[in-house]
Amino acid sequence: MAQTGSMVTGKLLDLLTDPSSGLNSSLPAISTTAGVNLPLLRSNQVVGQNVAPEVVEKSAGATYPAIHVYCDKVNNTLKEKFRTFSGKAHMAIEARVSQDRLGGIEQQMQLYIDAITQVLDSNRGDWGEGMFYTGGYEVLFGPVKHGGKNFLQIGKVTLDVDISSN
Repeated sequence: MAQTGSMVTGKLLDLLTDPSSGLNSSLPAISTTAGVNLPLLRSNQVVGQNVAPEVVEKSAGATYPAIHVYCDKVNNTLKEKFRTFSGKAHMAIEARVSQDRLGGIEQQMQLYIDAITQVLDSNRGDWGEGMFYTGGYEVLFGPVKHGGKNFLQIGKVTLDVDISSN
């Protein structure tokens, strides 16, 4: 079952980092519309890890903005009787934004969340390898805290991916 979470995390990372339809293809239009300069994300800023910001900052030195993708729950409901796995993977995508001043941090984080939800909206349906995304998600906005470059805010998008495998 652990392989299921890794498989879905890998697929979601592929969708978010795809050069033609991923986050970096959405960010320029979002930046222009909002009148805010959002930097494009480098490959080391979109990672498949469930790790607290404090740990990243102390161990490897965090680079912001950062997108963390991970599976936080797998549920094998055996809806399909003769499958080895038939259920859901509960996925999380965290957008982490940090800057030295408080002003504008929330807007910047919300715009990265908009880019994430645009990618999800355009990738509804069959993801292959027994994965199917129906299109629903939930967004949670965390408070601004001390951390990162001085202030840190995290927005989290959670979604379920249906999985059916032998």
